[in-house]
Amino acid sequence: MPLLNKIVSIYFTSRRRQIDRFMREPGRVQDEQLAGLVSKGASTDYGKRYGISQGMSPAEFAARLPVTDYEDLTAYIDRAKQGEADVLWPGTVKWFAKSSGTTGSRSKFIPVTAEGLDGCHFQGPRDVVAFFTAAYPKSRVFKGKTLTLGGSKRIEKEGETALSGDLSAILIENTPGLANIRRVPSAKTALIPDFDRKVEMICKETVDQNVTSFAGVPSWNLVMLNRILEITGKKNVLEIWPDMELFIHGGMNFKPYRSQYHRIIPSADMKYMETYNASEGFFAIADDPMRDDMLLMLDYGIYYEFIPMNSIGNSAAAVPLEGVKTGVNYAMLISTANGLWRYMLGDTVEFTSLSPYRIRITGRTRHYINAFGEEVVIENAESAIQEASILTDAQISEYTVAPVYMESGSKGAHQWVVEFSKPPVDTAKFRRVLDDTLRRINSDYDAKRTNDSTLEAPQLDIVPPGTFYRWMEEQGKVGGQNKVPRLYNDRTYVDRLMAVAARMAEEVAV
Repeated sequence: MPLLNKIVSIYFTSRRRQIDRFMREPGRVQDEQLAGLVSKGASTDYGKRYGISQGMSPAEFAARLPVTDYEDLTAYIDRAKQGEADVLWPGTVKWFAKSSGTTGSRSKFIPVTAEGLDGCHFQGPRDVVAFFTAAYPKSRVFKGKTLTLGGSKRIEKEGETALSGDLSAILIENTPGLANIRRVPSAKTALIPDFDRKVEMICKETVDQNVTSFAGVPSWNLVMLNRILEITGKKNVLEIWPDMELFIHGGMNFKPYRSQYHRIIPSADMKYMETYNASEGFFAIADDPMRDDMLLMLDYGIYYEFIPMNSIGNSAAAVPLEGVKTGVNYAMLISTANGLWRYMLGDTVEFTSLSPYRIRITGRTRHYINAFGEEVVIENAESAIQEASILTDAQISEYTVAPVYMESGSKGAHQWVVEFSKPPVDTAKFRRVLDDTLRRINSDYDAKRTNDSTLEAPQLDIVPPGTFYRWMEEQGKVGGQNKVPRLYNDRTYVDRLMAVAARMAEEVAV
């Protein structure tokens, strides 16, 4: 083991013992998290309204507090944003992570407290390093620097005392100076609002440095890396950074992008490590390189509850961690040291293991298609698009899916709008594999497709390169944690996207 790796490993010895404890005693650790949260929440306006009291049991907590979403907490957050103290969390909150969510056009301001920053948002990345050193003791990754592609929402003043920006900007502002030594690009470049300009400056600042890892959302990092290859005239990333070894990714399913990353980083030593984090908190890490799921992190100042998706409107169906089962699609509720109480995050997860608790993200509570009773979730779509790509030698840039409604006696269907970086060798086969895979893995979809009883075969619309980028750009959602909605239960997004594609076709014709 290299000396630097040994030093890093020794540094994290104590932390690994803490992780071992919550893996062995998850119920006790979660009870401790709840006890810490309610002891703080009891003195807040929100806590007084709903009877949060020190020492209350999980059952009392669930009985007294309502399940919430951002709309339910908006009035409280607005008060905290104006500098009022003790609203959702003791004291005043200085930082608010500005996020539009995955698809919404209205900005959300997620409170980020001092406890939430250190105990959750910063603890997650520290634990990534702890897991990585344990799994790869001979890695060379610590010899170089980490390239981070953050968002572009600069820090802005809110009210008299509060500041807002996207989470990456807040983390940059609060990262200790010593930690910045290993990070590129500079803070000034990382927060350039114009995405294309930012990528150009990242290229200028980093091509002569020894970058050994990078982190961020797969789609935007792929755009960045391809642009850097274009600027430098290199064929692959290793010609620029020969010691590149690790991509820490999150924010979306990596499967559709895996083959493209393998193409531009052709190294058998390259490692990919998934994390599950958002403006609301840091939740899980892929700790075991031999698995495709993530360890749920239980001591980040977060208390978890879960509602089965088939009972999504029934808050009484929520169960604590010890009540979950494998193979069930759950909506996740979080109560956190950032002042979110029984907050429905919007993500759906499935437990793959109960000892320890491991999860896989399956989609979004609002990002699904169930227009005809087919109950297709993102995990289904990702599996289908990956299978179709493999069997037709295709590579996906972006895609989205929407229902095609029944009209004038016609049957329904799904419209897949896909942008390829490498088109399929057989488009008809690609469409057929999409359909066949969905039928194999989703019995509800299969039932609706049997004899075309309710659903006809899916439609496939291939749009020109750059269509999705133009679409996101027109919505002001380029870069950062902005993501293309993979599934939506109406045609709001796909109709706008197809309008962009039509305009681009007209421009080419002219």
